[in-house]
Amino acid sequence: MLEIDVDRLAAKLDRGAVLVDVREPAEYAAGHVPGAVSIPMGRLSARMGDLSRLAPVHVICASGNRSRAMCDLLAAGGYDAVDVTGGTRAWIASGRPVEVGAR
Repeated sequence: MLEIDVDRLAAKLDRGAVLVDVREPAEYAAGHVPGAVSIPMGRLSARMGDLSRLAPVHVICASGNRSRAMCDLLAAGGYDAVDVTGGTRAWIASGRPVEVGAR
């Protein structure tokens, strides 16, 4: 499994990378990386078909624990999964913008 930090993630998002936030809906609504798609951990296996296997899928949670587990699930399904180390907490701590509310 590949891992990147929030600095590299920011650069990839500027180029159109896909980011999946696997936290629960209330966590996502409280603050998430702009452009992140909310697919809670418990629903990811049922929604994997919504994701493309043609490009890396970046996965984020609060701190990195859930995202690592979901990267393993995606990799087992044939996806190029990339874990965001430090998660949303690291994104916020870096001073980058955060969106609030559900999409």
